[in-house]
Amino acid sequence: MERHTHGGNIYEYERVLDFSANLNPLGMPEAVREAAVSGVGRAEHYPEPDCKKLRESLGSLLCIKPENIICGNGATELVFLAAAAIRPKKALLLAPTYAEYEEALTAYGCECLYYELQAEKGFLPGEDFLEAVTEQVDLVVVCNPNNPTGILLEEEFLGRVLERCLKMGSLLFLDESFMELTGVEGPRHLSGFWQSENVLLLKSMTKTYAMAGLRLGYAASKNLPLIETMYQYKPSWNVSLPAQAAGEAALLEKDYLEQSVSYIREERRFLWEALERFQLQVYGGRANYLFFSSRRTDLKAAFLEQGILIRDCGNYRGLFAGYYRVAVRTHEENEQFVKALEQVFREPE
Repeated sequence: MERHTHGGNIYEYERVLDFSANLNPLGMPEAVREAAVSGVGRAEHYPEPDCKKLRESLGSLLCIKPENIICGNGATELVFLAAAAIRPKKALLLAPTYAEYEEALTAYGCECLYYELQAEKGFLPGEDFLEAVTEQVDLVVVCNPNNPTGILLEEEFLGRVLERCLKMGSLLFLDESFMELTGVEGPRHLSGFWQSENVLLLKSMTKTYAMAGLRLGYAASKNLPLIETMYQYKPSWNVSLPAQAAGEAALLEKDYLEQSVSYIREERRFLWEALERFQLQVYGGRANYLFFSSRRTDLKAAFLEQGILIRDCGNYRGLFAGYYRVAVRTHEENEQFVKALEQVFREPE
């Protein structure tokens, strides 16, 4: 079976600067790194089977009971656990969006329906998305902000999506893996959703705290039977001891996220302006990456010649050659990207 090709695979290349993976540009907080290293020092022991301490900390943060939370080896593992637990007959997905939703759902016999996002509409779903949620749709999957577009849906629109799901008897699977890096307040924007058992929320600490190699995510829902069923499919010790230790330390960070959001906002503007200088169409995302299109379909190869790896988005459902995504990195690295951009397009004097 051919799997969807992702960004972040630096191992195929020599000495590349990776703009294809969307992680916090400030890097892993030092206290988090130290906790992970400490965890390695204790790695002769098994980790906690179900991340009890970490779930207790998450429960306090989210004002939800720890038993309503499940941790995973990255958010992607939880996508597959959710598909195994829910076993929907029909699911509604955006296109483009994260490919693993489709892979996980079809692996368990689900028929996937697609709402195609349009470039001329800024890759935002319209009112007809609500109409696509019918009584035949068991599951509605929404990534917010969406990957790869970075487009952030308004809370009011999401509220109406949830109302439609409740009316049609559909479960809303809401993936907010990049939300913390947008600057939108977490618990406030979730307050209404926690009251519904029709919502399964997904979060990625991997992205937020630059822990890609450690792998850590969690899902939460007031629907306790759903969480308990996901546990039935979860392998024992699925989250390593270093990852659990790092997660516990990450939740103690006070200023890191605020600093991250401010930094990403400034650097995204810097990259956006550079891309637009070359008449590239940049779409109005809010995440820690920029999604753009070009008449050129060879930009991945052209940037590799400059020692930079970008994400070619032509393999996303609903997209085609000429769509790309670049991460927001440190200012020094972003300056290197702009220099490469000038070489690729030969900026006129």
